Amino acid sequence: MLKTMTIIHALIFGLVEGITEFLPISSTAHLILTANLLTIPQTDYIKSFEIIIQLGAILAVVVLYFKRFFEIEVLKRLIVAFIPTGILGLTLYKMIKSYLLGNTTIILTAMALGGLILILLERFVFKTASTDAPDITTISYKHCLALGLFQSIAMIPGVSRSGATIAGGMIIGIPRKTIVEFSFLLAAPTMAAATLLDLLKSAGSWSSDQTTSLAIGFIAAFVTAIFAIKWLLKFISGHTFVPFGIYRIAVSLLFFLR
Repeated sequence: MLKTMTIIHALIFGLVEGITEFLPISSTAHLILTANLLTIPQTDYIKSFEIIIQLGAILAVVVLYFKRFFEIEVLKRLIVAFIPTGILGLTLYKMIKSYLLGNTTIILTAMALGGLILILLERFVFKTASTDAPDITTISYKHCLALGLFQSIAMIPGVSRSGATIAGGMIIGIPRKTIVEFSFLLAAPTMAAATLLDLLKSAGSWSSDQTTSLAIGFIAAFVTAIFAIKWLLKFISGHTFVPFGIYRIAVSLLFFLR
C-alpha cells in the first residue's frame, strides 16, 4: 500500500540526507531508495522534498566553513566551477525532474557503475596521487572549470555530486583532502541554486503539513551533516574510497534482486 509522508518519514529522510550528502554514495539515490522502501510514491512534492532538504545539509558546510566563503580567491574558484552545473541544470531541470528522478533502474545502474569506477580509479589512478594537501586557492581556474563539468555528471540520479567532483579532482591530480574540502564548498552554490529553482517552480502548491515535513527534514539533515562532514575528513586521512565503491555496488545488487 502506498503511503503519504508523515513526520517520522520526514525525520528519516533528513537523517539519510545528512549522512549521505557528502559521502561519494549519492544522497539523491538514497533518498529515492528510502522512499521506495517506505512505499512512498515519487510525487512532485516528494521530488521537491528530496531536493530541498539537501539545502539543510549544505547549511552545515556554510556553518563549518563560514569564513572561507568570504575569501575572494575561494569565491572566484567556486563561481568558475559552478558555471557548467548552473547552465546545464537550468537547461535540463524539467527533464531531470520528470524522467530521471524516481527512475529506480537508472539510479541503481548509476550507483553500480559509479562504485566500479571509484574502485578502478582507486586502484589505477588514486594510488599515484599526491598526498600533500595544498590550499583550495592553489587549484587553477582551468581545473575549477573541469571540476564543474565532472560535477555536472551528477545530475544523473545515483552518480553522486561529491563522488563525481572528488573522482574528477583526483584524476587531474588534486590531493584527497583538498578536493574533498572543495567539493564541500562547491555544494553550497550548487544545491542553493537547485533548491531556489525548485522553490520558484513548486512552492505555492504545498500544504501546511507538507511545509512542516520540509522543515523537520531540513533540520535533521543539517544536524546530521555536521557530524558526517567531520567523520569523512577524519576517514580519508587513513583510508581509500574503495569501501564506498563496494557499498555502492552492494546496495545496487540488493535492490536489483529484491
